[in-house]
Amino acid sequence: MPRTRPRPSPLIPLLTGVLLAGTLAAAPATGAPAADPGDYTLAVDRTRNGPEIGERMYGVFYEDINRAADGGLYAELVQNRSFEYAPADNPSYTGLTAWTGTATGGATGTARVVDDEHRLNERNRNHLRLDLDGTGGAGARYGVTNTGYNSGIAVEEGEKYDFSVWARTGARRGTPLTVTLHDASGRALAAPLRRTVRGDDWTKYTGTLTARATGTEGRLTVAAGGAGTLRLDMVSLFPRDTYKGRANGLRKDLAEKIAALEPGFLRFPGGCLVNTGSHQAYEAPDWERRRSYQWKDTVGPVEERAVNANFWGYNQSYGLGYYEYFQFAEDIGAMPLPVVPALVTGCGENRATDDPGLLRRHVADTLDLIEFANGPATSTWGALRAEMGHPEPFGLTHLAVGNEENLPDAYYERLAAFREAVEAEHPEITVIANSGPDDTGAVFDRAWELARASGVEMVDEHYYNSPSWFLENNERYDSYDRHGPEVFLGEYASQDNRFRNSLAEAAFMTGLERNADIVKMAAYAPLLANTGYVQWSPDLIWFDNARSWGSTSYETQKLFMTNTGDRVVPSRASSTPVARGPITGAIGLSTWATSAAYDDVRVVSADGAELFADDFSGGADRWTEAAGRGSWAVEGGAYVQSDTAAEDTLVTAGDPDWRDYDLHVKATKREGREGFLIAFGVKDTGNHYWWNLGGWNNTRSAVEKSAGGGKQTMIEDGTVIETGRTYDIRIEVRGRQVTLYLDGREWGSFTDDAVAEPFRQVVARDEATGELIVKVVNAQEAPARTRIDLGPGAAVGPTARLTVLRGDPDAVNTADERPIGPEESVIDGVDTAFTHTFPPHSITFMRIAERTR
Repeated sequence: MPRTRPRPSPLIPLLTGVLLAGTLAAAPATGAPAADPGDYTLAVDRTRNGPEIGERMYGVFYEDINRAADGGLYAELVQNRSFEYAPADNPSYTGLTAWTGTATGGATGTARVVDDEHRLNERNRNHLRLDLDGTGGAGARYGVTNTGYNSGIAVEEGEKYDFSVWARTGARRGTPLTVTLHDASGRALAAPLRRTVRGDDWTKYTGTLTARATGTEGRLTVAAGGAGTLRLDMVSLFPRDTYKGRANGLRKDLAEKIAALEPGFLRFPGGCLVNTGSHQAYEAPDWERRRSYQWKDTVGPVEERAVNANFWGYNQSYGLGYYEYFQFAEDIGAMPLPVVPALVTGCGENRATDDPGLLRRHVADTLDLIEFANGPATSTWGALRAEMGHPEPFGLTHLAVGNEENLPDAYYERLAAFREAVEAEHPEITVIANSGPDDTGAVFDRAWELARASGVEMVDEHYYNSPSWFLENNERYDSYDRHGPEVFLGEYASQDNRFRNSLAEAAFMTGLERNADIVKMAAYAPLLANTGYVQWSPDLIWFDNARSWGSTSYETQKLFMTNTGDRVVPSRASSTPVARGPITGAIGLSTWATSAAYDDVRVVSADGAELFADDFSGGADRWTEAAGRGSWAVEGGAYVQSDTAAEDTLVTAGDPDWRDYDLHVKATKREGREGFLIAFGVKDTGNHYWWNLGGWNNTRSAVEKSAGGGKQTMIEDGTVIETGRTYDIRIEVRGRQVTLYLDGREWGSFTDDAVAEPFRQVVARDEATGELIVKVVNAQEAPARTRIDLGPGAAVGPTARLTVLRGDPDAVNTADERPIGPEESVIDGVDTAFTHTFPPHSITFMRIAERTR
């Protein structure tokens, strides 16, 4: 994922506004009269066949982001169960994060995390050492309590929870161990579990706790009596009722929501965590280093798997590993699609590993992965798969190498080694390449050039853009080369979790289906988000420790994924009349994790009249600053933003009605990660353009358009910004044409004239049911009164089944409210030609039965 810009949480209200034909209009007040219907036509040509829609058209992309694994899909309820948390994961972490000491009956002792010769194994090095003083009465206990994730451990009355721990003791007569499940107030949630630890060798102790009550703030306490040293590791509590009842399994409600999508494929395990960090193998002396995700770390007995620092700022236990991913894909009927590191980092790191031996090892590891998935139980890695419980092959057919590499030449050079080895030994496996982190630009163009030249079969595209971009780019794949690589749209989403975003995504998806001959697979991303640990939004499925719910985009994806059809039936629809005015707006200055100084700001109209001038000799009273957006002050006759940690520090000035003007600015980077941002066409902090010079950790520059809080790139190149150098910037705005000058030389230009068409459609045929599926998106506030013509000689039933998503474009599905969900109905009057009105802000799937004459 292109992670250089954090996205706002859908739980935080953003700017409202309704996307209407490429402009932003205010949403009508509740109870206001509906807009007059617009008239449309939709003609279906049943005599011709469009492209076949494959059963793998839509799938899911899983990455361990937003605590999607530990604390999420992986059903383990204990956080930091093996005491491996460390500052390498997060500066705030210690080995006792999520644990607190506890004592009853006057017991005393000490609890500390150690790594010594008594460790459980070389990969599970840390463990908890309890030194018990033997104080208190016979029932005195000293130990530790775990708080779980979010507000605590969620349990349900009557359900069983399986406890286990590895332990050893130096006490000659053994050490009594008491396990209790209780809430934050101390109220018991289950009867205590008692065991006696015997011997100074690591032994696994197990038991079952049955919940007496339902609660979401549970705590698990493991405490010991007597005197001496007790060592504990891998303290675990699992719900017995996991998905498919599997041990070391998955959280049932989350897995069921994913399964309900009926995904054609499951891409895993990432994402940015695949190709970031060290590419070295796990070595005990280097265990604290953050490594890229390597599949061999994640298989075998759970207590022997490595842990790793997650790219997103927490620890990942690898309890959910490659075996579990393959098993889950099989359980939900999805094609497994693993992603392996390419030895070229992405996600802002942007470096290539030049180590031939390391490259050879990763290529060999990839061949071993194929054997683990597909090899016979008598092979080395097939035997491990069989030992883990799956003697039969998993049937791997596709494998991706790398993720969002920003160095396309270095990436494709290393990709060649993977392809050569895989194609030599496993010609049945499709190796998927990628095109970087964006939908356009120099990296994207070069990556596709290399993909075509090298003859790869499929290219993985990723992009996260504004709703208007998705409405404007329905025809993106119409002109793709049908003789080149196929497209795997591995990650995409509109930037927010409101229904307006879902409408835009749905409109775009009609274009994906229309181009199903070139776009073979597509996945919304990311999949999961724990409300207590959000690094990225929007997300498809949200959850806390007890509940889960689908976003409005989940409902949209589910509607498309479960009603795909088998083949596109050609159709055409009329468009929405659009009147595009000029770019208008005020101006702005901003920074991102950077200190910069601005001076000599001038705005001059096209006829030469000066509209605005500020050399800051009299202060900065003409500029509007937003609270919490950096630290702005006039220093030495310049306007300076000094906070190098602050992001998006936009300050604005001028008239929002300005048009056809030149903006002049002198800008100097003082220190920090990036360059500076010069805004124009500013309506407000969520609706503007800005020239992002030295963005993305000072690796490139671009003009970005923000609409309703979401962004899209208009033009970009590889310009980087030098610290201490003053740049002369000029932005010329004429109508919808923008030309940009840097130090007197033209840097680039663009015309923002794309139309955000709100009315889109695609028609498919479902061969199993004998139905036409008419899919229509109406992403505007006006109803769409539509004349549907099925063509001469059409024989159809008199009724049609409708499934509709509709509602307020600002609606957000939450834990407590689901305003957007499917509405089912049946309509009459269906014929060769008939009229139907599609509601405002709606996605409609109309199933019409075809009859044989």
